[in-house]
Amino acid sequence: MEANNPASLAPALRASGLSLRLGTQLVLEDLALEVPRGSFCAVLGPNGGGKSSLLKLILGLHQQDSGSLEVFGEPAPARHVRIGYVPQAKTLDRSFPAQALELVVSGLSRSWPWRISPSQRQAAMQALQQAGALELSERQISVLSGGELQRVYLARALARQPELILLDEPAAGIDAAGEHDMYHVLESWQHASGATVLMVTHDWGAAFHHASLALVLSRRLLASGPPQQVLSDETLRLAFGHHGHSHSMSWHAPHSHPPHNPAPRPPEAPHA
Repeated sequence: MEANNPASLAPALRASGLSLRLGTQLVLEDLALEVPRGSFCAVLGPNGGGKSSLLKLILGLHQQDSGSLEVFGEPAPARHVRIGYVPQAKTLDRSFPAQALELVVSGLSRSWPWRISPSQRQAAMQALQQAGALELSERQISVLSGGELQRVYLARALARQPELILLDEPAAGIDAAGEHDMYHVLESWQHASGATVLMVTHDWGAAFHHASLALVLSRRLLASGPPQQVLSDETLRLAFGHHGHSHSMSWHAPHSHPPHNPAPRPPEAPHA
């Protein structure tokens, strides 16, 4: 985008009066929010609160019933914005005889690469290196661990050199070491590129420690701001209600650890 283009001054994401109904369920209702460029934004809230649906609206996989959604000033789906995406549910059949490199290239070609050009190979290898997964390039996806596969999917998203990267529960199914490595790669890449990160997560600790902006959704926007201010006992009660012992709500930022998420992490509907 050119510097003299008004869109170049627009935030990375802006929603106004945004509503979405899936069947009989009202998923988002009169949602209004704004995500500045260059933010690391964590989107939190209860299951069914519209978090993943917001990502699908950005990608054009859903169509809103009313309101507006803009990505870098362009109505979603923004065809002129480079977007990388790391889904929660990995729909690729792990038994399919394919190498990690081919999976990364599929993010460039938007289809399975039966042939890989030299330029595609170079871009994919660079992305694998950025994701700390260069040594995995020739491995079969069937033998990759959960953490290794997640790094390959992250490389697939980075291969397009995105202005915006969307992640849906990126830590699901990986161990603590893999999660630490993934956030380190993501933060290093964002610092170098200046891109915007929008991450759906149930992990309030990850949001507290890694995000610069937290959005709490439950059909509407319940809270928005720096995680150290937003992730409070009051917000937890507002988003989830309070069921259980009082100590689960007894953290106070910034002098103690962030709260444990009172909600489980069930998988959501898979999508491509």
